[in-house]
Amino acid sequence: MFLRRSLTCWLILALLCLLFLASPLFLRTAEPGTDEPGLAKALALVSGERMLADVRRLSSEEFNGRQTGTADDFRSGLMVAERFQSLGLQLTQFMSARLGVQGWAMPEPVTVTQIADQALLQLYVGLDSLVAQLGTDYLPILDSPSVNVIAPVVFVGYGISDPARGFDEYEGLDVRNRIVLFLRGKPDWYPDPVATADKERTAREKGAVAFLLVTGPIVPAYEARRGFGTAPMGSYSGVGGERPLPGAWITPALAERLFAQPPRSLREAQEHLNRTRTPRSGSTGVHARLLWESRQAPGTLYNFLAVKPGADPRLAPETIVIGAHRDHFGRQGGVLFPGADDNASGTAVLLEVARVLAGVPLKRSVLFISFSGEEQGLLGSRFYINRPARSLSQTLAMINVDHAGVGNGKLTVGVTGLHKEAAMEAGRRADLADRIEVFGFFPGGDHVPFKEAGIPTVTVVSGGAHPHFHQPTDTAETVKPDILEAAARYVLALSWQLANAP
Repeated sequence: MFLRRSLTCWLILALLCLLFLASPLFLRTAEPGTDEPGLAKALALVSGERMLADVRRLSSEEFNGRQTGTADDFRSGLMVAERFQSLGLQLTQFMSARLGVQGWAMPEPVTVTQIADQALLQLYVGLDSLVAQLGTDYLPILDSPSVNVIAPVVFVGYGISDPARGFDEYEGLDVRNRIVLFLRGKPDWYPDPVATADKERTAREKGAVAFLLVTGPIVPAYEARRGFGTAPMGSYSGVGGERPLPGAWITPALAERLFAQPPRSLREAQEHLNRTRTPRSGSTGVHARLLWESRQAPGTLYNFLAVKPGADPRLAPETIVIGAHRDHFGRQGGVLFPGADDNASGTAVLLEVARVLAGVPLKRSVLFISFSGEEQGLLGSRFYINRPARSLSQTLAMINVDHAGVGNGKLTVGVTGLHKEAAMEAGRRADLADRIEVFGFFPGGDHVPFKEAGIPTVTVVSGGAHPHFHQPTDTAETVKPDILEAAARYVLALSWQLANAP
């Protein structure tokens, strides 16, 4: 009797172990020594200079900043598709006779907003007038509607109205027909995240006609570590289907010119709000003029896809996705946003990994996706999750590569649904163990819809400061080929490891 019970217990335990090891969330790595010479040869094929050449082309005026839904974005996608085709990768099942290269794309209608070449932000301080410099002192929010307004500027702190918590920075203020100025982020003590879209919505509900956004001189530790600083960055409102309020992102130096009366400085106001729960809102004593024309037109977002089928008939239906977005902000107000690091760099890594893996047998299938629409709320990756080219239930992992060409030479890796040790093992196989820093979930990027769908994700970005993030200065001259090479070697080793896992 005891022997039968023991055998039964052991059988149940063995069955549970087998079920656990078979789970796609576990994804055992390939055994050490499994075709390591083949991996070493593949890693040796990676070229940073080849990727830098792709970054230069993608961020050049040939593609005019690759704004989602534009002909420029589409042509950049065709460049990717032609490269996929030259590698002998397999078409997806999506067909579009409009493309010329059939079957490579997933189209989705979008709205394209562009700020016309003439834009103006002017301050009236007493009898003095100051015309701000577009691209240096300010950037319009990129989906702002047309605007022509002169109005008093009211400082509303962080722009939070939360009477339930006893913190309402609009209390006692009449901002109807006013321009409100608010800080990015939130006070240190405030418990919930507050998006710029939330502040914009509040300002509109209170009757404001426009807003000015500024990053205060006290930068959060994470942003300081990433080197984002306080300069204006290209961004969309994020208000979804609502009509955006006209707005512009300005520098702290320009914001200081607005403080003609107490509080006398932006730093003083930010320090006070971070330390206490007492608003410091009020009129600045300054008028501002915002003037620009926005043009809206229908466009089409295109995700470009290609698959390398798995060589093992039993495992080939299972898929590893490698993705990178190629869209950026285009040309706004006459200012070109080249988007070299964000994300011509990730696109170059995607193409280089596809080039190397195209000639290598892998047990599982690998799907390469060039997303568009990331900068407008992950439109392309969310569209893919709604219309997947490969079964989501058999998609074992998604590897996302974003702004991977600038920084301190290290790679920052965010992991969800996989063991961090698997991510570290890929670094060791790529001879990058001392250059890999592994963390948990990264809140932004095209991996997010995959995570929300229950798919394990790995996000690869270059570590250290990215001082040109979302700015017109994000040019190919700032991108380093050795960092591109490290990112590609890591993605190659990781995808090899996952695709060949037992």
